[in-house]
Amino acid sequence: MTEQQTATVADVPAPAPEPVIETASAPAAPPRRSRRVLWAVARWTAAVVVCGGVGAGTAMGITALDREDVPGLATESDGRWEYPRLTLPALPADRPRPFGDANEAEVHHADPRRLLLPAPLGATVDPKVNGGFVSTDAYLSLYGKEYRAEMEQALADSALRHIAARAWTTPDGTRTSVHLLRFASVAYAQQYEDETLRGGYGTVGVKTLPDGVASFVMDSSTDAVKVRDTDIEAFWEREPYGPEQTRWAYVQAGDTLALITQTRKGGALAVPFRQTVTLQNQLLG
Repeated sequence: MTEQQTATVADVPAPAPEPVIETASAPAAPPRRSRRVLWAVARWTAAVVVCGGVGAGTAMGITALDREDVPGLATESDGRWEYPRLTLPALPADRPRPFGDANEAEVHHADPRRLLLPAPLGATVDPKVNGGFVSTDAYLSLYGKEYRAEMEQALADSALRHIAARAWTTPDGTRTSVHLLRFASVAYAQQYEDETLRGGYGTVGVKTLPDGVASFVMDSSTDAVKVRDTDIEAFWEREPYGPEQTRWAYVQAGDTLALITQTRKGGALAVPFRQTVTLQNQLLG
């Protein structure tokens, strides 16, 4: 936000004492050449005063503008999207936050639909994935067909409670989806991530890949995101890929596991991906 700027007016100096006019006889009139010199000096003095006033007015006008309004000083976008103001949802009476000292089970008491990241300004929300609950099949459709049967059984064994989701497309063609999987406990959420998605506790990488992805690279750019008691693992599709590239990340936060995916023709951009992952992580923490 731009702070409102105010201008102060300097103290006006006291007028100088008027000169004493002697009553002696008036001096002789100056010669013609002297009058021409005095007239030229007066004209230049007036011009300087006018230019100085215009310059001061221009400077005052510039300082009153936002940086983006001054030609040549506009701040270029760094690629981040503009999201609505984010707020945490209100909790039921006497229910703690997921990672507070009074919540050793690390359970989210807020409705998972209220914890979904909203779409950025200017994006088109998918009417079928608009912030409500979705089916297990809708979630599994994000993965390759060869993984879905095993994943479906794992979800049935993991006491899955809900899947809330939202998806949108930005004007540059990037499609984003956010799925929040709420389990009955932290243990079930961690077990599903470790054994089904990663292929075993301590395994580096992933066992199941998004639909159409053949190989991947771990994305370490999200390592700097620090939210208490949460964990992020991010990946991007390795070249060569098809018409679109996919980036995806998992956020493990207590009893909830988030999947964030972004796909874009020609290549998924790193900056909005990290921004989206970071904001969703903060909402869950």
